[in-house]
Formats: sequence, structure tokens, C-alpha cells
Amino acid sequence: MRMSEVRAKAKSVGIDPGKMKKAELVCAIQKAEGFTVCFGSNKPDCPYTDCCFRSDCIDGVPESLRL
Repeated sequence: MRMSEVRAKAKSVGIDPGKMKKAELVCAIQKAEGFTVCFGSNKPDCPYTDCCFRSDCIDGVPESLRL
């Protein structure tokens, strides 16, 4: 997800993105939406298959280990 999309999503849940970095902003969005704040944890067995940040989050996890 591009940063402009992340900023727009942040605004839609009442967060002022200001100068927050992407990871900080995504975590703030996850918290505001009531989800587990887990962005960037690189868990290959992440159960949140419908998370809109999933592809950005698990980029560092080898394909062979992903669900």
C-alpha cells in the first residue's frame, strides 16, 4: 500500500498522519480499528489474511514460509 493510501486510511479513522513514518502510522491505524498492533512483526503464520497491510507486512518473510 502506498503511503498516500495509508495517510488517507489514517484520516478516515480520525488519525492525523502528520510526519509519522509508515510503520508508526499503520500501527496507529491497527490500534484505532481495534486490531492487534502487529505490523512489521514478519510472522509467516499471520492469521490476518484479510488485513489490508498484509502484503507490506510480510514482504520480509520468505515465500516458502507464508500461509
